[in-house]
Amino acid sequence: MKLKLAIQKSGRLYEDSIRLLKECGIDISNGVNKLKADATNFPLEVYFLRDDDIPQYVEDAVADIGFVGENVVYEKKKKVDVVEKLGFGKCRLSIAVRKGEEYGDVQYLAGKKIATSYPVILGDFLKSKHVEADIHEISGSVEIAPGIGLADAICDLVSSGSTLFMNGLKEAETILQSQAILIKNKELSDEKKQLIDRLLFRIQSVKKAKNNKYILLNAPNEKLNEIIGLLPGMKSPTVLPLAEEGWSSVHSVLNENDFWEIIEQLKAAGAQGILVVPIEKMIV
Repeated sequence: MKLKLAIQKSGRLYEDSIRLLKECGIDISNGVNKLKADATNFPLEVYFLRDDDIPQYVEDAVADIGFVGENVVYEKKKKVDVVEKLGFGKCRLSIAVRKGEEYGDVQYLAGKKIATSYPVILGDFLKSKHVEADIHEISGSVEIAPGIGLADAICDLVSSGSTLFMNGLKEAETILQSQAILIKNKELSDEKKQLIDRLLFRIQSVKKAKNNKYILLNAPNEKLNEIIGLLPGMKSPTVLPLAEEGWSSVHSVLNENDFWEIIEQLKAAGAQGILVVPIEKMIV
């Protein structure tokens, strides 16, 4: 039995999806323009599909699971379960207006024409804010709509904001933070669920490794307790005596978000020879 996974066949999520599978120890042989490929070392079959079609394929059980953007799942409103946020493909769905416009709050949009490829998410957002606007659904090049007189504002995915800037627009309101997620069919066999758990275990191990750093440092023994107190680690730091009397080597793991602040505290407490090493996998 094989698990059937749908991923984007091209576009912003494709490369990261393939990279994640590789980091999970799963090799995919996908030639040019192939729509299906098998993993050589995991019971997995990969389908390469349009991003917008993946939720439908998973709902219909053509695919068991899928890597897809949150924005697509919420827009399509298909009956699938969200299993895991994957940590890549991060962007936001935002409302943008012309640079010269004075945008106070969402009430500015009342009665305005808004161009978007996400009419469902935008409609739900406006409804929640009790704002009535004219939504124009278009499939691409949304950012040019105000410049050609089609709309007063747009609602589109934003990463850096450079495309908005080049088209004379500014970001005014973020309505959804999005990233790639793992979705699954709601009615899978126990065997398929076990395969998903195996894949999820690998994915979570890779994610934890990316968010943490392995740290090694030398500490004077009289400062050891203070330095250990600064290191959260997975359980407790590893402490080994050095050849030089009065010194110990301390090994631990730091979260990326706390890294620089703790490093500064360690130096102030007397730590020396601090080495930082990336972690490839992290099993807890």
